[in-house]
Amino acid sequence: MRDKIKDILLESIQVKEELLRTCVGQIVQIAELAIESLKKGGKVIIFGNGGSASDSQHIAAELVGRFKKDRAGLPAIALTTNTSILTAVANDYGYDVVFAKQIEALGQKNDLIIGISTSGKAKNVASAIKQAKKMGLKTVALTGGDGGDLAKLADVSLLVPSAVTARVQEAHITIGHAVCEMVEQALFQE
Repeated sequence: MRDKIKDILLESIQVKEELLRTCVGQIVQIAELAIESLKKGGKVIIFGNGGSASDSQHIAAELVGRFKKDRAGLPAIALTTNTSILTAVANDYGYDVVFAKQIEALGQKNDLIIGISTSGKAKNVASAIKQAKKMGLKTVALTGGDGGDLAKLADVSLLVPSAVTARVQEAHITIGHAVCEMVEQALFQE
């Protein structure tokens, strides 16, 4: 068991080392988009399925509450938390549009839309990014592996260099934390 745990930790470290080598520029782009959106009075809207839904909620909580600094709350919404909306839209229109309908209803000028899918194959995440693009909103895709169809849709697509779901999710939350820290640093300088 010890050896397996060591292998898991080493694999996670290796993915993050590759992220460091190849993706810092994209993390900067995402942070800059978030900072620009918030400075212009927009909000950050985040969504995904399963573990990516949890990541969406985690990142939104860091922005609304605080990351490291005691500061005013920042407008961020995870589209995964209202079960009445999710189940009504899925029942009436289909699961593929549960996020797109919310973007249509809640998305406004200067908002930043962040879709998370470890494989890039989540149809409902892709549909929401398409809806956001139709509305002229800035979009980000956080994916892994080859990025699937989702990576081709967003303004900025960050593909975590792994096809292992758990390692991709670990990297996504690290990316989210880095973005939150850059946002706080830029908007709440002491």
